[in-house]
Amino acid sequence: MPLSGFATSEGTMRYRDRLSQHLSAAHYRECQGLWLSSIGLGTYLGEPDAATDNLYHNAVIATIQLGGNVIDTAINYRFQRSERVVGQALDELIRQQRATRDELCIATKGGFIPFDGSYPDDPGAYIRATFLDPGIVTAEEIVADCHCLSPAYLQHQLNASRQNLRLECLDVYYIHNPEMQLEEVSRSAFLQRMTRAFACLEEQVRQGAIRWYGTATWNGYRVAPSSQEYLSLEELVRCAEQAGGAGHHFAFIQLPCNLAMPEAAVARNQRLAGHSVTLLDAARHFGMTVMASASILQSRLTKDLPAWLTEAAAPLTTPAQAALQFVRSTPGLAVALVGMKREEHVMENLATAKVPPLTAEAWRHAVERSATEPAGR
Repeated sequence: MPLSGFATSEGTMRYRDRLSQHLSAAHYRECQGLWLSSIGLGTYLGEPDAATDNLYHNAVIATIQLGGNVIDTAINYRFQRSERVVGQALDELIRQQRATRDELCIATKGGFIPFDGSYPDDPGAYIRATFLDPGIVTAEEIVADCHCLSPAYLQHQLNASRQNLRLECLDVYYIHNPEMQLEEVSRSAFLQRMTRAFACLEEQVRQGAIRWYGTATWNGYRVAPSSQEYLSLEELVRCAEQAGGAGHHFAFIQLPCNLAMPEAAVARNQRLAGHSVTLLDAARHFGMTVMASASILQSRLTKDLPAWLTEAAAPLTTPAQAALQFVRSTPGLAVALVGMKREEHVMENLATAKVPPLTAEAWRHAVERSATEPAGR
């Protein structure tokens, strides 16, 4: 039986108060009425096998017990296994009364066509049998042989994610890399597809299946407006307004942000009332919450960091902690997501939460230094 409830202001405040006696007060940030940890768990990498499942199971439990109440996954991660192991761990924690559902923000994503548990012998036959033959999608709705935004498909995937996660209601549901659509459809057609997708998700909010929705991207918000993959937040907010009115629930954004990919904070590639602003500035204007993926660039930023950065992060001592400290200190960014499969990595990374973030001046200095002494590139 799925777990009922969702993250609430009262629940996340209770969690914050219980854990913050060992952590910096600035580790928790108020977003959309919730108190979210500045470091959250990502579940992207790893083999689709039982050993990795077990590692993630223990990492989810350790993260929540050590002060991270944001768990991020996607239905296509490890062929649905990441969602399923997150669901198992949540079920165990909550039923054993080591956490409550209202304390935790659980986010997942839909858009990519996922396999089921392992890579099929014939991917094309699997897609036909699972999605095309039952009429869940049409061939014309699939782009790049792997991505779909049709309302019927998103509803199907949301239901599958809720089942995998063993939850009645998901806190955040992201459309996953929507810029993929721009490889094959015009921008006007893309915006029409996004409006229909948002309308579907507004209905899911009304039905109690999700609380908010958003866009989780890789390139879309970081590239120049001239790029084919470019996403305009202003345009997408208009799509949400058409779908759900002024009270729409398009409230979350996820994109890479780290020392090697700082565009969200420094690239003025968004237009807002005729002015060029950064993505974080635009998100702040629209009252949106931004989470960073790839905070340590899939471990590339845990090696050979410039000495000045580790010095700036003192009293933190490891490269991973220094890289995380930069991301969680970024003005306007709420949560730094980091993939963690091993408990020792959870302990190392969550120890970053024991110290305050960098000051705005120290963060700006780090950005300036990284321009001349780049990390992870």
